[in-house]
Amino acid sequence: MSPPGRPKGEYRSAQREGTPVSEGRPADPPPQARNPGAPVRASAPRVAGSAKAYVLTPGREKSLLHRHPWVFSGAIDKVRGDVQSGDTVDIIAADGRFLARAAASPASQIRARVWTFDAGETVDAKFIEERLRRSIARRANLFNSEHDAARLVHAESDGVPGVIVDRFGGTLSVQLLSAGAEAWRDAIVDALARITGVASIVERSDVEVRALEQLPERSGPLRGAAPADVRIVEHGVQYAIDVAAGQKTGFYLDQRDNRLRVRVLARDADVLDCFCYTGGFALNALTSGARSVLAVDSSADAIAQARRNAALNALPDRIEWVEADAFRHLRLLRDQNRQFDLVILDPPKLAPTVRHVERAARAYKDINLLALKMLRPGGWLATFSCSGGVGIELFQKIVAGAAVDARVDAQIGGRLGPSADHPVSLSFPEGDYLKGLLVQRM
Repeated sequence: MSPPGRPKGEYRSAQREGTPVSEGRPADPPPQARNPGAPVRASAPRVAGSAKAYVLTPGREKSLLHRHPWVFSGAIDKVRGDVQSGDTVDIIAADGRFLARAAASPASQIRARVWTFDAGETVDAKFIEERLRRSIARRANLFNSEHDAARLVHAESDGVPGVIVDRFGGTLSVQLLSAGAEAWRDAIVDALARITGVASIVERSDVEVRALEQLPERSGPLRGAAPADVRIVEHGVQYAIDVAAGQKTGFYLDQRDNRLRVRVLARDADVLDCFCYTGGFALNALTSGARSVLAVDSSADAIAQARRNAALNALPDRIEWVEADAFRHLRLLRDQNRQFDLVILDPPKLAPTVRHVERAARAYKDINLLALKMLRPGGWLATFSCSGGVGIELFQKIVAGAAVDARVDAQIGGRLGPSADHPVSLSFPEGDYLKGLLVQRM
């Protein structure tokens, strides 16, 4: 899931979930996706026979009636026509009702991703451009002199399955993660160029999730040249972004609000930032007047970029960058009896699907236990999970168990999530991947 040449370790595996791809899940979405309180569209029109369609097994239409955008392989009874990867197909109930129009992916367990629930809409280049235009317009108020970077398109939650678009100043970084997105590649890129007017569009579809739909990894410039030096401003802090080879699209925009939240807690504090990547949390801590910052990441590339970002902001030299495996380094710090006023844990995705949850839970508990032991009384832990397989309730139980084993009393001071440019559709709870807790040691 990392760009070529990336070292192994947390930087390599720190792929966040832009579009959740839940291979290996049950045939239907989880119960919360069905939303039993939502209205059922019993009056959906019937169709006599589409050229290409998936006809569902009786009873498997419920999630679509509640506007969930995925159709799993086990829900399909019949296939009409010669359906190829990326084709637009109608989703038909067993009784003949039209349910949705979707992009087919015959190789994936998520066999179709819905473009529209409206039988009157045609999926063509005009449709794609209008969806992108609406998504981008909804972010218009997120850009100002303090912020020139944001996610413009957030896949299923914006009605454009498999399409991720991040804007970094005058550059777009694009991921096309599904068969449908791949099929409309040219239309998507042309529309983005027209809507935004940017000079450079770079593709970062070099992620393993594409293999689940039998798509090759792709990266490189789509419009213009890939800029060698992209810079953004966030909350007054400057960052140099590597859009060509940086993790994911180049920067973790989803943590924007949380970086500011942590900044407030870092004044006059001794701060430990684990899995620091290119220094987002660490630089915010230093900006607010932290007494000291220890930032840890296993990637030499990430640490080097973090140092450059610190120099770019002419910040005081009160930060120590450590290239090390954060899981092991936490134990070393414990053995050294180190103490901190603020600990930040932002690890990679440890449970991409439910089958990884048990192993991930042990890892989350381990690092949170160590962090809580090293917190001074009154100190704060900002702890995160970007694992789609770990919900907020389970994550809170894991952190609570860590506190019990660490023999410390603690309380939740706040719950954290992604910034507003990473919305979660009410009918697509799988999009709610980033969750965090602010925990204070008593």
